Amino acid sequence: MNTKRNGFAQTSLPHALYHLADAANWASIQQYGLLSTSALLDLAGIQGREREQLEQRQRIRQMTLTTGTIIGGQNPMPPTALERCLQGMTPYEWYALLNARVFFWLDIGRLNRMQKANHHRGQVVMVLDTEQLLANYAEQTALTPINTGNARRKAALRGRQTFVPYNTWVESRWTSEAEALGTRVRPGNHSPAELTIAGAVPDVMKFVRQIAHLKPGEIFTVS
Repeated sequence: MNTKRNGFAQTSLPHALYHLADAANWASIQQYGLLSTSALLDLAGIQGREREQLEQRQRIRQMTLTTGTIIGGQNPMPPTALERCLQGMTPYEWYALLNARVFFWLDIGRLNRMQKANHHRGQVVMVLDTEQLLANYAEQTALTPINTGNARRKAALRGRQTFVPYNTWVESRWTSEAEALGTRVRPGNHSPAELTIAGAVPDVMKFVRQIAHLKPGEIFTVS
């Protein structure tokens, strides 16, 4: 897809995206690419009630699948907190929605805050070329104005429309989110907090500019 057609030339997105993964998942990423939690459950052959618990309920702690891949915990998203800020969805639907997407940070500060929360384990940072990724995955991409994985403190209202399709965002920024949630439209210069891709990015290594293996607690800096 031509990058001008997918709108990249018209956006204010940074030229690099960041994905933080547990070091234990690095071998899987190199073999299968970046998979959403739902795709990882598919790969592990997990179905039935066990899958429902992992995909549609809060995970208090990280879990190791039979494939050896780790899926993260969701401590900042207790269902009671989500009930106060969700519109048109149940907490269980929200967990499923997030588990079906791959997430990227758009700035290093947010990435390092997530790294700090995982200070006890080694991590891998993948720095990706935004334009190249969007040239291949624009149709599966959605942007969010908030950290969708945190519902504590004064959590912003959220729902399905919090995930604004990339091409919609190029045309009208956060207008569709505000119309759906009944909130004031965010300024056009309000930077996205997350870039997300539905399902998986199996060829993710094509878009990688830099890889950094971080020791527990180590802060990431661009080389």
